[in-house]
Amino acid sequence: MDARWWAVVVLATLPSLGAGGESPEAPPQSWTQLWLFRFLLNVAGYASFMVPGYLLVQYLRRKNYLETGRGVCFPLVKACVFGNEPKAPDEVPLAPRTETADSTPSWQVLKLVFCASGLQVSYLTWGVLQERVMTGSYGATATSPGEHFTDSQFLVLMNRVLALVVAGLYCVLRKQPRHGAPMYRYSFASLSNVLSSWCQYEALKFVSFPTQVLAKASKVIPVMMMGKLVSRRSYEHWEYLTAGLISIGVSMFLLSSGPEPRSSPATTLSGLVLLAGYIAFDSFTSNWQDALFAYKMSSVQMMFGVNLFSCLFTVGSLLEQGALLEGARFMGRHSEFALHALLLSVCSAFGQLFIFYTIGQFGAAVFTIIMTLRQAIAILLSCLLYGHTVTVVGGLGVAVVFTALLLRVYARGRKQRGKKAVPTEPPVQKV
Repeated sequence: MDARWWAVVVLATLPSLGAGGESPEAPPQSWTQLWLFRFLLNVAGYASFMVPGYLLVQYLRRKNYLETGRGVCFPLVKACVFGNEPKAPDEVPLAPRTETADSTPSWQVLKLVFCASGLQVSYLTWGVLQERVMTGSYGATATSPGEHFTDSQFLVLMNRVLALVVAGLYCVLRKQPRHGAPMYRYSFASLSNVLSSWCQYEALKFVSFPTQVLAKASKVIPVMMMGKLVSRRSYEHWEYLTAGLISIGVSMFLLSSGPEPRSSPATTLSGLVLLAGYIAFDSFTSNWQDALFAYKMSSVQMMFGVNLFSCLFTVGSLLEQGALLEGARFMGRHSEFALHALLLSVCSAFGQLFIFYTIGQFGAAVFTIIMTLRQAIAILLSCLLYGHTVTVVGGLGVAVVFTALLLRVYARGRKQRGKKAVPTEPPVQKV
């Protein structure tokens, strides 16, 4: 029994079986190219920064540095390790969603169209480019097949750098609440966010984009599980019912859809393992961020803190592996890739701002409906552009998933109807 399971694990990690569009008959690549090896290498790189940092934080807390510390570094250490308790006069309350007196119905419609268009354009473009970058080749000619971009971590870094710049500029230009959270607490959300993004990009080498979208739609299930474990939350019967419907719909799609060209069972298993990793890490990120919002920070401050540590982790890991310069050289060799990566980062960063604005203007329910429709359109667009096949039963499974998602929106809206409106913090760093 143990031998059979070990064989399955080994097969799941072999990139030579259809990964990245290569045929199963392609020569085996070096063991250093196995996705599991690269994952463990990345984790080791992050740990080389996070473990010493965590030990230093615990040491400073045990030594009561907040009371005994002094010198030039004291303000920096205080902000990173202990944080600042917000003072009442300095607090900027989070603005609730309100409608001004001069806001006419036509103006509201225009704003809704603006928000929906911004979200759809940002994330549909992001999805198309993500699939192009991770599955296509660059520099192909009549005599050469070109080369594939393989370093998902470099792509994560590019996204985080631009998001950090955008969030930083927004914090400078718009007054924010007094920051009170210890900066080191962002590192946990950053670590899980980087790992979830890496798994998301890497999975596209093994499974189709429609499969990835449906897996992301089903992450409500592990989010509920993480909510019970991390935040001790309780859920109602309708939430379990819709979660079950989502599971059924995803199962229908995965079990009925025809195989992708040049795919194999081992390839599919690799993709499913990576998608499971994405969902697990992303669920932890969401719940950890919810706990951080207890410090009364704004969403953009959260975006800045998470991306700051994400940049530190990925830059450090890439430097340790010697991969940072190689990623830059790939950009230099292929200007088309540089353009795609830049557009991918722009869509990710500005899509996040559209999330904040849409929830602030129309609430979480409207935002969820827009993003649910976006996921359905993304599947259709991917099938049209990249030739993915979906059977009738698979299409019914997709319909079941999105029907369940819309039922969740409807049930949550009925639950909150008649209650006092409470400002809701939008999800941060979704991509």
